[in-house]
Amino acid sequence: MNDVTELAVKIINCQKKNDLTDADVAFGAHLSVEKLHRIKENSYKPTDDDLKRINDFMKQQQR
Repeated sequence: MNDVTELAVKIINCQKKNDLTDADVAFGAHLSVEKLHRIKENSYKPTDDDLKRINDFMKQQQR
């Protein structure tokens, strides 16, 4: 996933579906809340490790 905007939308949709706060997502993905905010506002390009952590967390929420 190269488009950060697409990632931001996926994070927000996951939050809405699972009633999660930014802190919940950041804690679950082992990221700082500040980094998550920057990803969502498109002011930070996540590393491959960030992407893996976020995607793994969102997959866990689908169970």
